[in-house]
Amino acid sequence: MDAIELSIFSSRIESVCDEMGAVLRRAAFSPNIKDRLDFSCAVFDLNGRLCAQAAHIPVHLGSMAYAMQGVVERFVWGEGDMVVFNDPYLGGTHLPDITVVCPVHLQNKLVGFVVNRAHHADIGSDTPGSMPLARSLAEEGLVIEPQKIMRAHQTSAEFDEIMQALKHTVESTGDFNAQMSANQRGAESLLAMIKECGAGVYQAGLSQLNEYGDRLMQQLLTQLPDGEYCFDDKMDDDGLGTTDINIRLRLRLQDGEVLADFAGTSAQVAGNINCPLSVVAAAVYYVFRCLMPNNTPACFGVYQRINITAPLGCLVNAIKPAAVAAGNVETSSRLVDVVMGALAQAVPGRIPAASHGSMNNLAMGANTESDRWNYYETIGGGMGAGLKHPGLSARQTHMTNTLNTPIESLEMHYPLRLRRYQVRRGSGGAGRHRGGDGIVREIEFLRAATVTLLTERRIHQPWGLAGGAAAACGENSLNGIRLAGKVSTEVIAGDVLTVNTPGGGGYGVAEEE
Repeated sequence: MDAIELSIFSSRIESVCDEMGAVLRRAAFSPNIKDRLDFSCAVFDLNGRLCAQAAHIPVHLGSMAYAMQGVVERFVWGEGDMVVFNDPYLGGTHLPDITVVCPVHLQNKLVGFVVNRAHHADIGSDTPGSMPLARSLAEEGLVIEPQKIMRAHQTSAEFDEIMQALKHTVESTGDFNAQMSANQRGAESLLAMIKECGAGVYQAGLSQLNEYGDRLMQQLLTQLPDGEYCFDDKMDDDGLGTTDINIRLRLRLQDGEVLADFAGTSAQVAGNINCPLSVVAAAVYYVFRCLMPNNTPACFGVYQRINITAPLGCLVNAIKPAAVAAGNVETSSRLVDVVMGALAQAVPGRIPAASHGSMNNLAMGANTESDRWNYYETIGGGMGAGLKHPGLSARQTHMTNTLNTPIESLEMHYPLRLRRYQVRRGSGGAGRHRGGDGIVREIEFLRAATVTLLTERRIHQPWGLAGGAAAACGENSLNGIRLAGKVSTEVIAGDVLTVNTPGGGGYGVAEEE
């Protein structure tokens, strides 16, 4: 293919992912998927290597790119099969993120896979929202090892067992069906494309696309000076008494290869901020992808020069059954800060200051017979400023790419009233370019509920660069009384929860007035 044909080929595969996303969003029951868009869709080749993805959630897509080959190799794939899993140690991220994989066959021959991953607020945890302060994976909910939930276009007994294990059957079943429908649509569209161009041309096109992606990565690496760049940052705590948890990176750029070595990172902890290596890969891939041209294809060829290592049993390469619910959301955010901090030494003008560094996770609900509901959201904050620009305010940043839950949807679905939702003025770091400001989100409870907060940057500020100031830390409070960054508590009708999210770091020394 010439350059134009290859661009069209790449866009057509990406459009399959976009179609899947549209079906999933429209068919889902939960606001978490249909409003916040906490899902991702991708196409893989017959060996489980990434071919294309929609512009969805970086932590979903990077981890799938890293781990899908191991899942693909576990099964004999028949036409009309689908496999589901959420086990973080077998290709997942954390239990609420459920992945559904569908093979695509042409004349009974496997030619690829379509995959989606979506966040479920109910995954069987005793704590509403399924983001508990847990000590082990089993406490976080239902662990689904890779298994077939559909065989020859018919749902299996395994699917029925999963549905029976979940508390909110109607919503859960609706979201699962939406995921399966999205895959069916994706499989139909991908098959139509392959039939049109021919299986041989399709496979050759994928090879050419990966070669092109690799050349783009080579081009980027020639712009980065060879050397070793080290950076440390800290997690506030694990919610169970361990504080100042270190993440250390030695980033080596040499001879057109990248080694991200996390030796020296703190050991895994009792709380749930541990994560598997697939989440680390997602963060590292994401940062390097941000330095590449906008038209870079989302294929595995882009990432094959990036190597990642971390000691087994450390925070970012935890051993099962360590709890990981917050590792996917909070530790992944800090991993981005660490990689960007190291690269800022190599190419200082191209890297911005730290963004707010937390997904500010809020989970809540009730699990009584008379009142049963689950809700989960992430809350934005300030973006870090850069060499030529201030940081944006009130944004979801880096490893999350979700939307906020609209006030109308929140109040329609749940016994909640949003009292205040505004920019947290002055929370961004000062500098020649100011960091973006965070958010104030104040929620009143209309009925009793259980609330869990998993938040970071409540102790360690988002750092500035080139003389720019650090941003303000976040703050959580209930009825005006300060709460810890990670806490689970009971509330009654009339209680008011306030989450003040951090800003982003400033860039450069502020000019004197």
